[in-house]
Amino acid sequence: MAITIEKIGGIKNKLGEGPVWDVAEKALYWIDGSAPAIYRLDPKTSDIKSWKTPKPIGSLALREKGGAVCALSDGFYLFDFKSGEAQQIGGAVAKPGTTFNDGKTDARGRFVAGTLDSKFRESVGSIFSLDGSLQCKVLEPEIGCTNGPCFSPDNRTFYCADSVARTISAYDYDLATGSVSNKRLFATVKGLGGVPDGATVDAEGHYWSAIAGGGKIVCYNPDGSIARTVEVPVPIITSLMFGGDNLDVMYATSIGEKVLNMEPGPDGGSLFAISGLGVKGKPEPRFAG
Repeated sequence: MAITIEKIGGIKNKLGEGPVWDVAEKALYWIDGSAPAIYRLDPKTSDIKSWKTPKPIGSLALREKGGAVCALSDGFYLFDFKSGEAQQIGGAVAKPGTTFNDGKTDARGRFVAGTLDSKFRESVGSIFSLDGSLQCKVLEPEIGCTNGPCFSPDNRTFYCADSVARTISAYDYDLATGSVSNKRLFATVKGLGGVPDGATVDAEGHYWSAIAGGGKIVCYNPDGSIARTVEVPVPIITSLMFGGDNLDVMYATSIGEKVLNMEPGPDGGSLFAISGLGVKGKPEPRFAG
């Protein structure tokens, strides 16, 4: 089957990120970190809804109890789609000079999200885990820019990219405790023309990474070798997730303004639906809190 890339109309984000496909609603949620706002697309009707957030948003996950949990610039918040209100969980979590970025939910409903160095230089960010009782702990104390956190299908491996270091790491993951160990280099993006950004893992265990600035999506085998590369029509592709009725359509977000000396291109900020990849994703769990 040939790969087709469809640009979804009516969308022009400044900083499109964090797509989340909800299997219950059969809808796609994503964010514009700079607007800042949350968006929802119903692919059947093409209806798009949006909600403003009170602070810049790095990522979100839908909740089992309704609404969403969000990583806003300084910490974790519960978001109510009906009222549009955000309620902070505890106090600020991000250290001075850092801001929250990407996040994903593990199979037990923990929301794992991390921060980045606002100057995009040093490893002053951290990766945090928020559990269903709204308790927060540090998984990784030193990272330059948290991106592409993902879990293997067997829940034994946690992946996360550091966009500053231009590397992707793998950790052993203990699903029972939500702890990581045995950090190791999974892959680098040397020669790919950009930095590793958002990512998703398919049902077969491949890690798909958006190479921001490189205009491509790279699929890595579980051993870290490159399985395939998909060229996309925008330079700054940012994040990915499989969706659709059969979880076989990849949704991809992008940036619509110049960032880190990277030009967005005429279609920058668009949302894309990529079909014909021949693989399926795995359902994204909801946050347990």
